Amino acid sequence: MKRKTTPKLVTAAAVLLAAGLFSAAAAQAVQVSTAQSQQVQANPSQTPRGLRPAVNGEVRELNLPGFGKVRYYASDSGEGRPLILTHSVNAAASTYEVKPLWNAYAGKRPVYSLDWPGFGQSDRPDTKYTPELMSQALLALVDKLDTDVDVVALSLGSEFAARAALQEPRIRSLALLSPSGLGEARGGSQQSTESDRGERAYNLLSKVEDPLYSLLRTRASLKYYLNKSFRGPVPEDVVQYSWESSRQPGASNAPLYFLSGKLFTQGAYDKLYSKLTVPTAVLYDKDPFVSFDLLPQFDAKRNVAAVRIAGTDGLPQWDQPDATRQVLEELWRQAR
Repeated sequence: MKRKTTPKLVTAAAVLLAAGLFSAAAAQAVQVSTAQSQQVQANPSQTPRGLRPAVNGEVRELNLPGFGKVRYYASDSGEGRPLILTHSVNAAASTYEVKPLWNAYAGKRPVYSLDWPGFGQSDRPDTKYTPELMSQALLALVDKLDTDVDVVALSLGSEFAARAALQEPRIRSLALLSPSGLGEARGGSQQSTESDRGERAYNLLSKVEDPLYSLLRTRASLKYYLNKSFRGPVPEDVVQYSWESSRQPGASNAPLYFLSGKLFTQGAYDKLYSKLTVPTAVLYDKDPFVSFDLLPQFDAKRNVAAVRIAGTDGLPQWDQPDATRQVLEELWRQAR
């Protein structure tokens, strides 16, 4: 795919909440298998109870050995290659972030939206959250569908999706919305990936976890950071769902790893993006949290097209839905 606009270095939005941006790999790698294996049941206190669905789809689950249940929304109707949507990572992340894309394609083609481990409808145990764990959740969903798929990833989810695509040939295209990992760090979480700073940050934050997260999940705080990613007024339903999701049992566990920088991959461009061979589109514009210094280099790859979606601050699917869909559909047409 080579449909492009002129590359322009701009800052790009990667998360809904600035209060915890990016991170690097921690120690525990999780092996995913759909074969017979011992399943770890999540503590009921760490399982979302009463969180209403983010989108109009059936909530299904996967067992992730060593973790628990990872849930996803499913709409099987429609024709064509299945589409997998993934959200960003922040203090209150969920499938609600990609709801405009779900509404646009559910019923027209099979659509599935994954809630990353520790977020949304998925279990939220007190365990180690790593980039490997996140990508294994996506790999488990692809394995469950057992067919070629297109993947759309938002923000830090782009790093997880790229990691999965390097291992799974059934991922036939990637659309990366305001991806992290293409520029210099802008803030503590990304910088914490260096040396042992992430571990030190985690140890420090874990001591003030409850009061810190209590501040992050207030309506005022949620709306403040959402305002940084929406070009126009923040829809009240987005604030409300973020507030509800942030009050689920175990809601602070994964964000703590995010805030300390342990969910980012240091050198993500060299380790992940530069190795991609599948058709890939990067949708970007302006953002206060990340930069796109390496975007021209990435855009120069034959399989990559960087397309600026003007008038957005990291959430093109909300602020410019028509332009976003146009780019996605061109990617999918050329990835056939």
